[in-house]
Amino acid sequence: MPRLSRRTLLRSLAAGSAAVSVPGLLTACSTGSDGGDISNAGKKLAPWPAYVAAPGAEPDLAPTDAGVQAGYTSYPSDLTTSVERTPGDGSTVKVMSVTFGVPPKGAAENQYWRAVEKALGVTIEFTVIPQADYQKKMATVMAGDPDALPDIINVFSGFVLPREAQFVQRRAQDLTPYLSGDAIRDYPNLANIPTHAWRDMGRVGGQLYGIPLERPLPGSTLWLNQNLFADAGMKEGWTSEDFAAVAKKGTRGRTYALGAAAGSLFGNGVHSAAFNAPQGWAVDKDGVFHANYTDERYKAAVAFQAQLRRNGSYHPDATSLSSPDLTTLFLNGTVGSLQNGFGAYQSLYTDSEGLLTPAPALPYSVGGTPGGVVAARRSFGYTILKKAGKERVEMLLRILDHLAAPFGTEEWELLHYGLEGVHFTRGKDGSPRATRLGEVENITNLPFRYLAEGPQVLFVPGRPEAVRALHAWQRKVVPVAIRNASHGLRSRTDTTQGTTLRALMDDTVTAVVAGRSPMSEYDAAVKKWRARGGDRMAAEYAEEYAANA
Repeated sequence: MPRLSRRTLLRSLAAGSAAVSVPGLLTACSTGSDGGDISNAGKKLAPWPAYVAAPGAEPDLAPTDAGVQAGYTSYPSDLTTSVERTPGDGSTVKVMSVTFGVPPKGAAENQYWRAVEKALGVTIEFTVIPQADYQKKMATVMAGDPDALPDIINVFSGFVLPREAQFVQRRAQDLTPYLSGDAIRDYPNLANIPTHAWRDMGRVGGQLYGIPLERPLPGSTLWLNQNLFADAGMKEGWTSEDFAAVAKKGTRGRTYALGAAAGSLFGNGVHSAAFNAPQGWAVDKDGVFHANYTDERYKAAVAFQAQLRRNGSYHPDATSLSSPDLTTLFLNGTVGSLQNGFGAYQSLYTDSEGLLTPAPALPYSVGGTPGGVVAARRSFGYTILKKAGKERVEMLLRILDHLAAPFGTEEWELLHYGLEGVHFTRGKDGSPRATRLGEVENITNLPFRYLAEGPQVLFVPGRPEAVRALHAWQRKVVPVAIRNASHGLRSRTDTTQGTTLRALMDDTVTAVVAGRSPMSEYDAAVKKWRARGGDRMAAEYAEEYAANA
């Protein structure tokens, strides 16, 4: 059996868009207090940036307005250019981003780094923060000297940063004059970012402070070892009873059908969506917000997961496995499934070649009702700029515009694959294939993609059948995707207490599924959650929702 490299595993995690994240209990912040009117209610709202589709390669599989992505079964043969000139002014630009890769080689010995700098026309000082250290580092940055802020900062959506919105409002550049409405037309690639991404990023105090990183509609996905589940009886149109039976049959010896990592609540997103529970928050026709925790369907999903655990279908270390370790166990066949972001397909199909065939699971039905899937926040975080003069801000926006080049352009290829003949060669189908150097010097280890990125498309180099399968899967699940109604809205209570309140419920759900606590503990935790701020959040989101309607 081929060995699994650490590089392979880290690449898998990066492509998955950090579906598993564990919120910490940070309190440090630059705002010092709860001050700052971040609400959009009662404010004059800046218009969303005008959407202007950028020219690009014609897809082989058409997208839909509902959210199915464009699919490319082959790599474009004729690349275009998307920027008219080098965006930079020769100055030094300090940037900071989360990373899911390994520490990159320094610029002096990193040909990929130097190639991107040349294309941008600036010197890049890049601070990369491992996901595990992100909250701690951001707490330090948020509490530090405003003059010491990097020029460009990635605000990663995988964690809830206490008083994040207040920090952004006080310390980041207000981009409304540059991006709102038709102003964004000066930056064509940024104008190519769909409105749904801006909406899910949201405004702060009615203004625009960031640039979203657009993501596809499907969110947390149950990735299966297709042969293992098929051999255990998986079928389309399965029920929750079928799922439990398949998971039990697929678990034998030291092989477990269900894998989970610490902080994922045993893959709760997938199961609660199958039970059609709210994914965070739901809003009814009267504009009233309802939390997932208070919904009987969510409670039933937790009970179902507890039954799966009692059946022995989960790996016994599901509460302590790290995401890299879980990916190792999936690729070597120890576990038959794992929850990750939909974007994990970008590496799973490559990394599992010769090992197994991955596939996204279709939702099971519950009590005769077809199940749903998790709808992702369409913004995988956002990018903010340090306050600066007009000329400097415009130059930084030109850099981000370059980084947001769409698929099928020379700029996109450089950013995603580096230099031809150095970082990649071309396969028989013309698609880039990484060289040994390209496996080290790349956009995973030096994550320019988390500063700005064009709309994502379905593409797997050399695997047209995978693209067709993923496109067909999206056509089935996009209509039943369950959206978190709070995306893009602001709650003062959530920014100040949300992290602690979420930890209360996460710990309780984990304990119930693991069998350490009875379901009565879940009911008691919900009462505490509501009393300590949950009901206030519901009211604040309702007010925001009405203001944004």
